[in-house]
Amino acid sequence: MFASIKYDGKTFQVDLSKPIDISIPLTHTDDNPIAWYLDKPEITPVRMVDWIGKVSEGKSSTNFNNIFFNPHGHGTHTECLGHITGDFYSVNQALKTFFFTAELISVKPYEQGEDHVITNIQMRAALEGKTPEAVVIRTLPNETAKKSRKYSNTNPPYLDHAAAAFLRELGVKHLLIDLPSVDREHDEGKLLAHKAFWKVTDVNNLNDDTRHDATITELIYVPDHVEDGSYLLNLQIASFENDASPSKPILYAIL
Repeated sequence: MFASIKYDGKTFQVDLSKPIDISIPLTHTDDNPIAWYLDKPEITPVRMVDWIGKVSEGKSSTNFNNIFFNPHGHGTHTECLGHITGDFYSVNQALKTFFFTAELISVKPYEQGEDHVITNIQMRAALEGKTPEAVVIRTLPNETAKKSRKYSNTNPPYLDHAAAAFLRELGVKHLLIDLPSVDREHDEGKLLAHKAFWKVTDVNNLNDDTRHDATITELIYVPDHVEDGSYLLNLQIASFENDASPSKPILYAIL
């Protein structure tokens, strides 16, 4: 099945029968990635007295599980500015359309002392003047271990706030990255990249031009065989009235 899209003033086609899933599944195993000092997620059958919601246990006609997880720390998730504001804002209300032109770029974070940082200069060079609605950042090296990494207290790479501001000024509405956060793990609560991307200066008194419809998606994984370039992004979330939701971003190559 093919669909036509317009990008940079030209019309292209995408093959909807060839999705590229860049989400990390949530599992009840030690293979699940973990950030922010959490334990692994729990997926367990409901238990009521002598009844167990699991067909293989012989006491239920259905599998009936409870799931306990944190969207920010347990896998691919999409968040809105409500992640950092005093007032409540829901990602389910922020994200109202789901298809976007996107550029996939691969960047090796620049070493700055003990940190590894994605810089403004790297963003400008990688995008080469393109103005997509979404940017997908794959960091290098791109080990498959990202899909199960335990990030807590490891000081992962992050995005310099000037790079986040550049993406905002370019008109990028949706930022996707294969790290647990666009900001430094221990940053004294400054959250400079989050604030720069959403244009938040005071978390309790938002500007008129604060970007309520912009999102950040973290903890994705883009396999090596997927080439840098232009894509159609389908950004899918669960309908949670929360600052963040587990999500399933899908790329389609632009032909």
